[in-house]
Amino acid sequence: MAGTTAPERAGSSSKGGGTLYRGDLGMWSWVAHRITGVLTFFFLFAHVLDTALVRVSPDAYDKVIETYKNPVVNLFEVGLVGAVLYHALNGIRVMLVDFWEKGARYQKQMLWAVLGVWVLVMIPGTYYMMVRTVTDLFGGGH
Repeated sequence: MAGTTAPERAGSSSKGGGTLYRGDLGMWSWVAHRITGVLTFFFLFAHVLDTALVRVSPDAYDKVIETYKNPVVNLFEVGLVGAVLYHALNGIRVMLVDFWEKGARYQKQMLWAVLGVWVLVMIPGTYYMMVRTVTDLFGGGH
Protein backbone atom coordinates (compact mmCIF):
# COMPACT_ATOMS: atom_id res chain seq x y z
CA MET A 1 0.00 0.00 0.00
CA ALA A 2 2.97 2.33 0.52
CA GLY A 3 3.48 2.96 -3.19
CA THR A 4 -0.17 3.37 -4.19
CA THR A 5 -2.03 6.64 -4.56
CA ALA A 6 -5.37 7.41 -2.99
CA PRO A 7 -7.34 6.97 -6.26
CA GLU A 8 -5.72 3.56 -6.80
CA ARG A 9 -6.65 2.46 -3.28
CA ALA A 10 -10.18 3.87 -3.66
CA GLY A 11 -10.67 1.94 -6.88
CA SER A 12 -9.34 -1.36 -5.59
CA SER A 13 -12.63 -2.71 -4.31
CA SER A 14 -13.03 -6.39 -5.00
CA LYS A 15 -16.69 -5.87 -5.95
CA GLY A 16 -15.79 -4.13 -9.22
CA GLY A 17 -18.20 -1.96 -11.13
CA GLY A 18 -17.80 1.47 -12.64
CA THR A 19 -19.60 3.69 -10.18
CA LEU A 20 -18.48 5.78 -7.26
CA TYR A 21 -20.63 3.73 -4.89
CA ARG A 22 -19.39 0.16 -5.01
CA GLY A 23 -21.54 -1.04 -2.17
CA ASP A 24 -24.41 -3.45 -2.27
CA LEU A 25 -28.12 -2.69 -2.19
CA GLY A 26 -27.76 -1.23 1.31
CA MET A 27 -25.46 1.51 -0.02
CA TRP A 28 -27.91 2.38 -2.78
CA SER A 29 -30.75 2.55 -0.25
CA TRP A 30 -28.61 4.97 1.76
CA VAL A 31 -28.03 7.13 -1.33
CA ALA A 32 -31.73 7.04 -2.25
CA HIS A 33 -32.68 7.96 1.33
CA ARG A 34 -30.46 11.04 1.21
CA ILE A 35 -31.68 12.11 -2.24
CA THR A 36 -35.36 11.69 -1.35
CA GLY A 37 -34.79 13.63 1.88
CA VAL A 38 -33.21 16.56 0.02
CA LEU A 39 -35.95 16.54 -2.65
CA THR A 40 -38.64 16.54 0.03
CA PHE A 41 -36.92 19.42 1.84
CA PHE A 42 -36.79 21.55 -1.32
CA PHE A 43 -40.43 20.78 -2.09
CA LEU A 44 -41.45 21.86 1.42
CA PHE A 45 -39.38 25.04 1.07
CA ALA A 46 -41.08 25.90 -2.25
CA HIS A 47 -44.48 24.99 -0.79
CA VAL A 48 -44.02 27.35 2.16
CA LEU A 49 -43.01 30.13 -0.23
CA ASP A 50 -45.93 29.71 -2.61
CA THR A 51 -48.39 29.34 0.26
CA ALA A 52 -47.03 32.50 1.89
CA LEU A 53 -47.76 34.31 -1.38
CA VAL A 54 -51.48 34.19 -0.61
CA ARG A 55 -50.95 36.75 2.18
CA VAL A 56 -48.94 39.07 -0.06
CA SER A 57 -51.01 38.89 -3.23
CA PRO A 58 -53.97 36.55 -3.59
CA ASP A 59 -54.04 37.18 -7.35
CA ALA A 60 -50.40 36.21 -7.73
CA TYR A 61 -51.07 33.13 -5.60
CA ASP A 62 -53.96 32.13 -7.89
CA LYS A 63 -51.71 32.53 -10.95
CA VAL A 64 -48.98 30.38 -9.39
CA ILE A 65 -51.48 27.68 -8.45
CA GLU A 66 -52.89 27.76 -11.98
CA THR A 67 -49.42 27.03 -13.40
CA TYR A 68 -49.36 23.85 -11.34
CA LYS A 69 -52.35 22.43 -13.24
CA ASN A 70 -50.46 20.83 -16.11
CA PRO A 71 -49.34 17.28 -16.95
CA VAL A 72 -45.65 17.90 -16.25
CA VAL A 73 -46.38 19.08 -12.72
CA ASN A 74 -48.67 16.07 -12.27
CA LEU A 75 -45.71 13.81 -13.10
CA PHE A 76 -43.59 15.72 -10.58
CA GLU A 77 -46.33 15.19 -8.00
CA VAL A 78 -46.18 11.44 -8.60
CA GLY A 79 -42.41 11.63 -8.18
CA LEU A 80 -42.83 13.61 -4.97
CA VAL A 81 -45.24 11.05 -3.54
CA GLY A 82 -42.82 8.28 -4.50
CA ALA A 83 -39.91 10.12 -2.86
CA VAL A 84 -41.81 10.86 0.36
CA LEU A 85 -43.17 7.31 0.55
CA TYR A 86 -39.73 5.74 0.03
CA HIS A 87 -38.14 8.12 2.53
CA ALA A 88 -40.78 7.34 5.15
CA LEU A 89 -40.69 3.56 4.68
CA ASN A 90 -36.90 3.44 4.57
CA GLY A 91 -36.76 5.70 7.63
CA ILE A 92 -38.77 3.11 9.55
CA ARG A 93 -36.32 0.45 8.34
CA VAL A 94 -33.35 2.57 9.46
CA MET A 95 -34.91 3.00 12.92
CA LEU A 96 -35.46 -0.75 13.18
CA VAL A 97 -31.86 -1.43 12.17
CA ASP A 98 -30.66 1.08 14.78
CA PHE A 99 -32.94 0.24 17.70
CA TRP A 100 -34.03 -3.38 17.25
CA GLU A 101 -31.43 -5.86 18.43
CA LYS A 102 -32.09 -8.09 15.39
CA GLY A 103 -32.41 -5.16 12.98
CA ALA A 104 -28.92 -5.38 11.50
CA ARG A 105 -29.37 -9.10 10.85
CA TYR A 106 -32.62 -8.52 8.91
CA GLN A 107 -31.77 -5.20 7.25
CA LYS A 108 -31.63 -6.64 3.72
CA GLN A 109 -34.97 -8.45 4.08
CA MET A 110 -36.50 -5.27 5.50
CA LEU A 111 -35.18 -3.31 2.50
CA TRP A 112 -36.88 -5.76 0.14
CA ALA A 113 -40.06 -5.37 2.20
CA VAL A 114 -39.77 -1.56 1.92
CA LEU A 115 -39.36 -1.82 -1.85
CA GLY A 116 -42.28 -4.26 -2.10
CA VAL A 117 -44.62 -2.03 -0.09
CA TRP A 118 -43.43 0.98 -2.09
CA VAL A 119 -44.34 -0.72 -5.38
CA LEU A 120 -47.68 -1.98 -4.02
CA VAL A 121 -48.64 1.53 -2.91
CA MET A 122 -47.21 3.40 -5.90
CA ILE A 123 -48.98 1.36 -8.60
CA PRO A 124 -52.53 2.30 -7.57
CA GLY A 125 -51.35 5.69 -6.32
CA THR A 126 -49.84 6.56 -9.68
CA TYR A 127 -52.98 5.40 -11.44
CA TYR A 128 -55.27 7.56 -9.31
CA MET A 129 -52.95 10.56 -9.54
CA MET A 130 -52.56 10.31 -13.32
CA VAL A 131 -56.03 9.22 -14.46
CA ARG A 132 -57.40 12.76 -14.73
CA THR A 133 -54.32 14.04 -16.58
CA VAL A 134 -54.40 11.13 -19.04
CA THR A 135 -58.15 11.58 -19.55
CA ASP A 136 -57.74 15.32 -20.14
CA LEU A 137 -54.87 14.78 -22.59
CA PHE A 138 -56.26 11.85 -24.57
CA GLY A 139 -59.97 12.10 -24.00
CA GLY A 140 -62.27 9.64 -22.35
CA GLY A 141 -65.61 9.44 -20.69
CA HIS A 142 -66.44 11.27 -17.50
